[in-house]
Amino acid sequence: MASTLRTPERGSSRLFGALTARQWIGSVLLLGAAAIILAVFVVLIARVLVSLGPIREFLTAYPGEYALPAAAPVGIPAWLGWQHFLNSLFLLLVIRSGLQFRRQKRPDAFWSPRGNKRRRISLALWFHQAIDVLWVANGVIYIVLLFATGQWMRVVPTSWDVFPNAVSAALQYAALDWPTENGWVNYNSLQQLSYFAITFIAAPLAIVTGVRLSGIWPKDAERLSRLLPAEWARRIHFPVMLFFVVFIAVHVFLVLATGALRNLNHMYAARGSVDPDAFATDPTGLLLFAASLLVMAAAWIAARPRVLIPVARLFGDIRQR
Repeated sequence: MASTLRTPERGSSRLFGALTARQWIGSVLLLGAAAIILAVFVVLIARVLVSLGPIREFLTAYPGEYALPAAAPVGIPAWLGWQHFLNSLFLLLVIRSGLQFRRQKRPDAFWSPRGNKRRRISLALWFHQAIDVLWVANGVIYIVLLFATGQWMRVVPTSWDVFPNAVSAALQYAALDWPTENGWVNYNSLQQLSYFAITFIAAPLAIVTGVRLSGIWPKDAERLSRLLPAEWARRIHFPVMLFFVVFIAVHVFLVLATGALRNLNHMYAARGSVDPDAFATDPTGLLLFAASLLVMAAAWIAARPRVLIPVARLFGDIRQR
C-alpha cells in the first residue's frame, strides 16, 4: 500500500509555525521597514507641530512634569531596585512560559497535585502558574512598600496637570527633543501614567484573567463565571501580555537612550542626586544591570523540561510521555 506521508520537496524550507524561515525573515524585514517609515513620518509631523506658536506656548506652560507633593520622597531606595529586578525576572519568565504554553501541541510532561491525580495540566502551564504566584507575591510586597514609604506619590498622579504634561512629554519625545528629566527626583508625566497603568491596571487585569483561566477558579461560582466568562478572559489575557512586551521594549530603549549610566545607577544601584548630571559616568549601575541580564538569560535557558521536572516533582506528581 502506498504511503500517505508526503516527502518534503528538495530545496523546500523548514517550517517555523505556519511560515517558512524565508517567509519569517521577509515578514520581519517588511514590518521593520514599515516601522521605520512610520517613525520618520511621526517625527516630521511632531517637529512641525512643536514649531507652531500655540504649541510652543503649550509646551512652555506644561513642560512635561508637574511638582510632586511636598511630602514626596526624593530618590529611589535599594528595595525598589530589588523589586524592579525581581519583577523583570518573573515577568520575563511569565511571558516565556505563556508563549510556550500557547504554541505547545504535545506537552513533554504533565503535572498533577499529589492529592488529586485526576487533575492534570501540562508542565508548561504548571510553570506559567508557578511563576505567576511568585510575580504576584512580589507585586504585593511592592505595593505595600510603595504606600508605606510614600513612593506611591511618584507613580500615582496627584494632579490633573498630569494629562497636559503627558501630552507635552509625548510631543517632545516624538520630535526627538526629549524632555529634560531626572528620575531620581521626579518622573515626567508620561512616565508616571505609564507606570501607573502597568501597576494598577495591566497587572490586575493579567492576574484576574489568569486566575479565571486557571484551575483554581471555583467551578461552582456561577455568578462570578457569568461576570467574567472564560472566553472574555482569553481575549483580554493575551493582549495584556502584548502590552507588557511593548512597554518593556519602549522602557528599555528610553532608559538606554536618555542617559544610560545615570538611569541605571538610579534603578539598579540606588545612586542618584538632585543634580541630573551626577552619576552620569559611574559604571556601577551598568555592571549590576549586566549581571541581572546574565541571571535572566540563565533563567530563560534553564526554563526547559530537564530542569523543570525535578522542581515540579517537589510540589506534585509528574507523568512524562
